[in-house]
Amino acid sequence: MYEYAWSEDKIVIEKTSTMNESTNHLWKYHEDKILKDVEDYVTSTYHGHYCGDEEDYADIQTIDLMAAKKLAAGFCQANILKYGSRYGDKDGRNKRDLLKVIHYAMLLLHFDGHYSRKDNGLSEFR
Repeated sequence: MYEYAWSEDKIVIEKTSTMNESTNHLWKYHEDKILKDVEDYVTSTYHGHYCGDEEDYADIQTIDLMAAKKLAAGFCQANILKYGSRYGDKDGRNKRDLLKVIHYAMLLLHFDGHYSRKDNGLSEFR
């Protein structure tokens, strides 16, 4: 879709974004697609094999147990190193390893208190 504006001496034509196009025209390195991949990956981890089996515990992940013992931040930092250092070695230039690095960095931001709820979310388990 295009918008047209004109004055006495010139016509300006601007392309407007549609629902399928990125609205941030400053991004040129596929950041919109990367963020979508990260969102899809993170969402997939919430029903993965590291969650509780019983209905009452289905939303509890291993990292929640680590958070209860104040081990989550170190765990996240170690996994950033693990998946970052194996990128390119195990399974080649595996995009999934980089998604894990990003996810653990997001979790580290939370568990180190940058975006967390009061008391790092631990009140959920009391």
